[in-house]
Amino acid sequence: MEKFIVEEETGLLDFLFKVLKGYNKNKVRNYLKFGAVSVNGTVSRRHDHCLRCGSEVTVQTNKKEILVASRKYPFKIVFEDDDIIVIDKPAGLLTIATEKEKDDTAYRALTEYASLRDPSGRGRVFIVHRIDRDTSGLVIFAKRGEAKEKLQEGWGSVEKRYMAVLEGSPQKESGIIKTSLAENKFRTVYSGPRSESSKIAVTRYRILKIAERYSLAEIIIDTGRKHQIRVHMANIGCPIAGDSRYGAKTDPAGRLALHASYISFKHPATGKTLIFESRLPEPLRRLIPGLKTA
Repeated sequence: MEKFIVEEETGLLDFLFKVLKGYNKNKVRNYLKFGAVSVNGTVSRRHDHCLRCGSEVTVQTNKKEILVASRKYPFKIVFEDDDIIVIDKPAGLLTIATEKEKDDTAYRALTEYASLRDPSGRGRVFIVHRIDRDTSGLVIFAKRGEAKEKLQEGWGSVEKRYMAVLEGSPQKESGIIKTSLAENKFRTVYSGPRSESSKIAVTRYRILKIAERYSLAEIIIDTGRKHQIRVHMANIGCPIAGDSRYGAKTDPAGRLALHASYISFKHPATGKTLIFESRLPEPLRRLIPGLKTA
């Protein structure tokens, strides 16, 4: 990796030709093409990117660095250090493998990513928690076993918030839902009487905005049960849009309208409180007129 400070305004490609004098010009152009050039920490592929005095230009120059830079992953990396990686997972991508799907997962892609970035080629990631395949949003992975254990030991103090677009709007603008959840042989979760196989689940919700057909809710879960939010929203007569499994009659965004939008936790090594937020995806924002779409 090489770093340069811009001393006068110029175009990015011209600047690269100037500072990388010993490199073939086609190779320099390929650095841009494959995303190996960053300006002030942001990848730029534009030849005519106007550089201002004082800007920092970083160029990944070895083959492994270029491979990492050029590889496209099916998620956005929100934060990364020596201990953790926080990603913004799209709807439709599994967090980890299932019996039916082994390869197309966030865990598999992150394992490749960590291996490419590690000088020894033995980089790893560890699963800290997961969200449903059809849910988008923030997920934490650990890069060391000790970090995973520390995070999971303190999981009770982690604050997670979700945003959901509901069909209709509940009678109460806010509330707490507490039921016993169990799972039937078809792997559908339901609220029912307390039993040996059921588990208590607690969900808090607050309606942020009501539209003609839908409402936008902020949801906090006190317990992390399978399909908890989906079942509890259906319990109050407002299933999540796109959730036909739990009673939704519409699918306006072509996906489950549930997004893990906020997570706050203590860093496993430093103890510092970290807060990450993820904007509600555009297809879901469009269902609630009045929300800014830009």
